[in-house]
Amino acid sequence: MSRGEASVASMIITLGVAGLVSGLAIVGIYEITLPTITANKARELREAVFKVVPGSATLERMAFADGALVVQPEGDGEAIFAASDESGRLVGYAIPAAGPGFQDTISILYGFDPVRQRVTGMRVLDSRETPGLGDKIIKDLDFVGEFDHLAVDPEIVLVPNGKSTEDHHVESITGATISSRAIVRIINESDQTWLPRLPENAGGTP
Repeated sequence: MSRGEASVASMIITLGVAGLVSGLAIVGIYEITLPTITANKARELREAVFKVVPGSATLERMAFADGALVVQPEGDGEAIFAASDESGRLVGYAIPAAGPGFQDTISILYGFDPVRQRVTGMRVLDSRETPGLGDKIIKDLDFVGEFDHLAVDPEIVLVPNGKSTEDHHVESITGATISSRAIVRIINESDQTWLPRLPENAGGTP
């Protein structure tokens, strides 16, 4: 083997070892920080539930199985959260949902009052929408506030800013119409999945 070939081989080995060490380091850091990341996400989700379902004090994770909602404390499948007040009375459900936005997937959590048939709040959990425009779905408090008492019948409708005339209308954000429309679409599609699954006595205890 010539000196040049030996030099190339040595460089390849060095790069390979460096890549292996870096890969192991990344995996190690991920494994170490995963419990903290998971705990933080659970805390953030819990705080969001209490914001989108006013009056809630406790929550139970529930999944749809065998034609009914059942308590399922842990799991990887689709689930919603039944929120109750301090007396144990069900006050609403917090429903996670996601769908495509302008840039990437938008993940949200919204509250639903089964007695009044209204959305009771909405929070964006994850979004990569354009800073200064699409991210107004998080920062525009007037837009977010439109979901505090929002009717779902016949379905939520996005209208131009200043044109809301019905209690199921949401006014779009100027300059962020696509992101605004995405939020409305995500909730409408989620409603089609989850609202028929809620028990008939949804105003009582879950």
